[in-house]
Amino acid sequence: MSEDPGSLALADLRSVAEELWPAALAESWDRVGLVSGADAAPLRRVLLAVDAVDATVTEALDWGADALLTHHPLLLRGVHTLAEDTAKGALLARLIRGGCALLAEHTNADQPVGGVSDVIAERLGLGESAPIVPHASDPKVGIGRVGTLPAPETLRDFATRVAAKMPSTVSGVRVSGDPDRMVQRVALLGGAGDSLLDHPLVRAADVYLTSDLRHHPAQEAVETAAVADGPALVDVAHWASESLWLEGAAARLSERLPGVEFRVSGIRTDPWSFSVGARSA
Repeated sequence: MSEDPGSLALADLRSVAEELWPAALAESWDRVGLVSGADAAPLRRVLLAVDAVDATVTEALDWGADALLTHHPLLLRGVHTLAEDTAKGALLARLIRGGCALLAEHTNADQPVGGVSDVIAERLGLGESAPIVPHASDPKVGIGRVGTLPAPETLRDFATRVAAKMPSTVSGVRVSGDPDRMVQRVALLGGAGDSLLDHPLVRAADVYLTSDLRHHPAQEAVETAAVADGPALVDVAHWASESLWLEGAAARLSERLPGVEFRVSGIRTDPWSFSVGARSA
């Protein structure tokens, strides 16, 4: 890395990102790292966002960003055309024409200390937080987190505190369980988390906080808990749970790349615009 901040390039951002969020930590199905851009391109401004969508691409270009670093990969699944009459093709064309590179740090940013789930655990004040599924390379690194609140509290109070920590969304915070149930042991996973509903550490927790819980897996977990114990469920918006990571990520990058300006997008890229008819059970 160059010692002259004025000569920093995209390659420097890639190098630091690899140190903070090694690609080796990414799930096998994931697509992380550089999506578009040239290593030799100058680096002066970087915008961070959860998603690369029209609004965040516009924000990056209007600000004159040299790179847009997102959590979600734009090209996660197979793409066979970048024609500009497709949504992804149009976004990439705009970024390339605007001289703005695109990088993604996804499941490799979920697992480390200071990663997505770790930040949620810290915001909630969980003690003795540890991964639900540790990575083979380091027991402090891994998927999700499980830890203990400083003191027991009701499920309603816990959900209310979660709502206060998360940016607000149309869907808010959905809860399954007795609102007066006391909870202290918390399992959580930023992003979609119904794949861990049957994990022993999740089953042993008082409450499981995650996103995108589908009807049947959630219903089965609730029915199982009625006969064999299990956690209450707290479901927050996917975008909200992963947006908390961005502030710390920007701070860590700024420390390593002095002279580069980092900004976290203030745009909410949760896909839902409004809701009607919501009610409590």
